[in-house]
Amino acid sequence: MKIDLKNHAPFLHVTDNSNECDASSIFVSTKLNATYEQSARDHGCTKIISPKECLDVLAITNAIKIIGITGTNGKTTTAAAIYSILLDLGKKAGLQGTRGCFINDHRIEDKSLTTPPVLQTIHNLKLAVEAGCEYFVMEVSSHAIVQNRIDGLPFALKILTNITQDHLDFHKTIDEYIAVKSCFFEDESLKLINKDESKIRFNRTNAMSYGIEHPATYKILAYSLKEGISAAVAKIDKVYDFESPLHGFFNLYNILAAISAVDMLGVAPMEAICEAVEHFGGVEGRMEVVSNDPLVIVDFAHTPDGMEKVLDSMKERDLVVVFGAGGDRDRTKRPKMGAMAERYAKKIVVTSDNPRSEDPQSIITEILTGMHPKEHLHVEVDRHKAIEKALKLQGKNEVLLILGKGDETYQEIQGQKYPFDDREVVRELIAQWAKQK
Repeated sequence: MKIDLKNHAPFLHVTDNSNECDASSIFVSTKLNATYEQSARDHGCTKIISPKECLDVLAITNAIKIIGITGTNGKTTTAAAIYSILLDLGKKAGLQGTRGCFINDHRIEDKSLTTPPVLQTIHNLKLAVEAGCEYFVMEVSSHAIVQNRIDGLPFALKILTNITQDHLDFHKTIDEYIAVKSCFFEDESLKLINKDESKIRFNRTNAMSYGIEHPATYKILAYSLKEGISAAVAKIDKVYDFESPLHGFFNLYNILAAISAVDMLGVAPMEAICEAVEHFGGVEGRMEVVSNDPLVIVDFAHTPDGMEKVLDSMKERDLVVVFGAGGDRDRTKRPKMGAMAERYAKKIVVTSDNPRSEDPQSIITEILTGMHPKEHLHVEVDRHKAIEKALKLQGKNEVLLILGKGDETYQEIQGQKYPFDDREVVRELIAQWAKQK
């Protein structure tokens, strides 16, 4: 990554790639590339700086407020909701995360890592500042915290959604995972913590909270999940009402976090913030309604907790569920995902997700160890055929939930990415059958 400089002669650009260095370069040294400092010098570089110093060189440090969101689930929706509310309130803002990077409602970067390398983030921040943005909302992954991909970023607000089992292929134990998430909240910066999440440890200085079950700075007093979300939130001694077209109890948390965050930033009165919530329609691939008749919903849920939140939000309905588990990832969650599907679903089709380098059938076998053989449990390795089978199994008034991949447009098999979109498969099959009638 190379960023051009103005008015910094003899230096013309900053870079984190030593091979791009010459006498006109400033090398940005991070935890991931520090071993290449000598290589940068060998290429003629005479100035080496930290990411924090890079922010100063580019005049970013005090020019924009960065909101960082971490947690196992809900980061993408919470970040998108904050971004949407800010734009709706007439503020200029940027958004960076799993879905890519957006500035003032324009996509400037396609999907990448949840949290890219720090110089990429600095580049996006620079573009946001140049576009007049006051705020930059970003997802912060546990991998990024460990690898110092957020090193030097001056967060105006840090938010925790929740902590449940995920990424244990990387972190090895849940305790290590909790420790990584907790270290993000060690400093005295402004913080917004999910009060119903008991596992997090945080510095209580400048910390506020939101919750549904426990007393919190922003507390849900009453809610309804029929036809979307309607709720009343108390802030100290005042109560505010809001409505959202989103579905599910877990989205009540996401919306509450977004409302609380925007209020903490002092952007607008609570009444205006709550009104702006109604205009946020959600995120592609997160409880996305692909078809209304039959009712088919696609969601990114790929952990036991993520599945439980989605399935529990629809527990009043008879559910048909299609799901698998990703290869080369935490194997311990596979039987738990199977047990979760069995607990809620009337009919189940276990299939392949992104098997990556693993054998799809072996992954399915591990999922099935958490389930009991029964008439309405089906296995179909081919994901296209699995979705087709589920649609045929779906009865009147039943809801089909296709979980795991959300808005992904590929399936990763043995190092290759093949075009595949759950939503397109559903639409094509329904259209095809409609023509045959």
